[in-house]
Amino acid sequence: MVKIRPRQRLLLPLLVFASLSILVVASSSSLADSRLSAQAMEAGQVAFSKGHFAEAAQAWERAAREFENDGQSDQQARALLYYSEALYYLGHYRKAAGSLDLALQLASQSHNQPLLAQILGRLGNVAFALDLQQDAERYLTQGLSLARSIEDSALVAAILNDRGNVLASQGLYNKALGSFTESTILADAIGHHSLAVTALINAAWSSLFEGQLTASKDRLDLASTQVTLLQDSHEKAQELLSIGLAYDRLRKLLQSSNVKLTRQSAEAFQKSAELAHRLRDHRTASYGWGHLGTLYEAEGRYDEALDLTRRAIQAAQQVAVPESLYLWEWQTGRLLKAQGKIDESILAYRRAIYTLQPIRREVTRGFHQQYESFRSSIGPLFFELVDLLLTQADQTRSALEYQRLLGNARRTMEQLKTAELQDYFRDNCVASLLEKRSNVDEIVKNLKHTAVVYPILLPDRVELLVSVHNGEKAEFKRERVAVTQQELAKQVRVLRRYLEKRTTREYLPHAQQVYSWLIQPIRHYLAQFEIHTLVFVPDGPIRTIPLGALHDGKEFLIEQYALAITPGIVLTDPQPINRETIKMLSVGLTDSVQGFPSLPNVAEEIQTLTELYGGRVLLNQQFRVDELEYEMKDERPTIVHIASHAKFEDEAKNTFLLAFDGKLTMDRLNELIGLYQFRETPLDLLTLSACETAAGDDRAALGLAGVAVKAGARSALATLWFINDKATSELITEFYRQLQDASLSKAAALQKAKRKLIKHPTYQHPGYWSPFLLINNWL
Repeated sequence: MVKIRPRQRLLLPLLVFASLSILVVASSSSLADSRLSAQAMEAGQVAFSKGHFAEAAQAWERAAREFENDGQSDQQARALLYYSEALYYLGHYRKAAGSLDLALQLASQSHNQPLLAQILGRLGNVAFALDLQQDAERYLTQGLSLARSIEDSALVAAILNDRGNVLASQGLYNKALGSFTESTILADAIGHHSLAVTALINAAWSSLFEGQLTASKDRLDLASTQVTLLQDSHEKAQELLSIGLAYDRLRKLLQSSNVKLTRQSAEAFQKSAELAHRLRDHRTASYGWGHLGTLYEAEGRYDEALDLTRRAIQAAQQVAVPESLYLWEWQTGRLLKAQGKIDESILAYRRAIYTLQPIRREVTRGFHQQYESFRSSIGPLFFELVDLLLTQADQTRSALEYQRLLGNARRTMEQLKTAELQDYFRDNCVASLLEKRSNVDEIVKNLKHTAVVYPILLPDRVELLVSVHNGEKAEFKRERVAVTQQELAKQVRVLRRYLEKRTTREYLPHAQQVYSWLIQPIRHYLAQFEIHTLVFVPDGPIRTIPLGALHDGKEFLIEQYALAITPGIVLTDPQPINRETIKMLSVGLTDSVQGFPSLPNVAEEIQTLTELYGGRVLLNQQFRVDELEYEMKDERPTIVHIASHAKFEDEAKNTFLLAFDGKLTMDRLNELIGLYQFRETPLDLLTLSACETAAGDDRAALGLAGVAVKAGARSALATLWFINDKATSELITEFYRQLQDASLSKAAALQKAKRKLIKHPTYQHPGYWSPFLLINNWL
């Protein structure tokens, strides 16, 4: 049985939510007699039924104003409810939530129970779209309870369907099936056949997610028959689209060239697109034509696929639907590449990335769907373009053109890194200040004895792109490594596991193997340009290992070069630390707090830092969030050292730093430190000396790498895994001692501290010293 994990999001539209249109008709008789408002309400209903959501939104917003002017609060609330539904389908979730909040207030004042139940149900859907799972469950439960109490069967059926979607998104497929089945039976019993088909399709998807492929196909076959009996509408077009996607996913899971499933999928896409086209529902038509083009692409019918894809682009452009437009521009790029039209293909890829930029967060969060990681859903778009650029570089004879193409490949990787970080923190503004302040070409141009290394993990190989300065200008060097992404990832996972075992040297052959792939091919460039410092922009699984532990058979990489990592050069602000203005704030916990183990070496660690730099100290009960806030705002330290448990998870919302009185989230830490962005004296260094990330979790490692950017610090020193040992205090204090030397960069200071531990008979094993990473500004 093949199960799909809850975090695997499948793109729009799979699970279908009950449309408010089934309730619009049912409630239309309660409209007021005001001509203008009644006309506006009716116009909105007509537009919505055809999928013209922007037009419907305008009409219902106009109606809400008319009802407000007439003092008809119930009708105003209903108009706001409909208005929010149109906004929802346009992807304006927060605006829809605001409209529903006002509608809820109005309906609560008049105690209109049926209207309240509808509003609660829609609030549940909007909360789900905003990834507010608990709020979604609460609203849907309240709405369902109220709908049952007033015996509104249509609304009960609709909310049961929508609750099923929430359950399915959590991986509770059997419970979801129960909810969908009850919705189907009830909707059929009261003659709401469109809703019954919607719930049946969703039940088929849940069966598919659960790995019950035969049951899924049976439900799809039944839905395919029943959907043909429905009147033409936007809902019908969407249902056909979801059926087509389900048949296609079923075919892929069966891992067979099932001609019948391919035909059923193609027929559903075709019918959806043609119906949507007749209704002028360009949004749904775009998906129908586009997905049909994807089927043809898989069959190698490139000319036909390109024609369908261009129709999909035209439809998306008519209603400005970037969340589908980028998909079809991307598909165009793939098709043109397959036809050997590389220049045209590159242009299509660039258009796709340009279209995607403003909507990345919405796409990775999904349109009421399950999560899929950024890397698997959108990452390939960037990597495929990089692959094309590198292939084109192989074919040019012009040295200038070669450098230009490598520069474009680097720029694309930087775009990817920024996008990944914004996706992790769910914050489009997380890198905006640094992006405005930094120019990647200017940064690289000023590098001296420093190389920036981009390991680019492509499916069939690894590309090493190295940016150096030759004394006159920046230039790129490049090496291709014959190792697959899968093989490299496997070695990296094993290496990480053995590095944490400090009683064995089993890590060594794996450290040497990874060195041979990532470092050895570029060693001659590093010697040629007299490189002393390597700044890595790590990708994927490489983020989960400390690169300093790589070994050439004689010594560790950290013994050869000072090292730093960054989620992207464009996100750095490389400035030397001003030792004349250092103000230290040392914070820590030695006691066991909230179930976390004690950190007995922290007291000595902080005592040594105070002897070196002076400054304020918050220890144990003094380390409270409000005290930290006071120190940050009023004392304005330039170095903040926090010796407390910090846990980085694959979702930023679950990442925290432990204070005495609670868990400090990255968002809260950003609030405390964020004021530095507007001060002349920045936060030069944030140290988190007791972090941990799960082995093999590259998203958690991405969060760790992004901590400096998120917190607004120029640099961060943090650990990949937790070491409750005196070695931590030894390394940290030596780092700060070396940092007093004005001739040393932070990277060089950390290198010296690690070299000292490597020479120590007790701490030679990289498990003691390697997890400490310098992040972002290495100077």
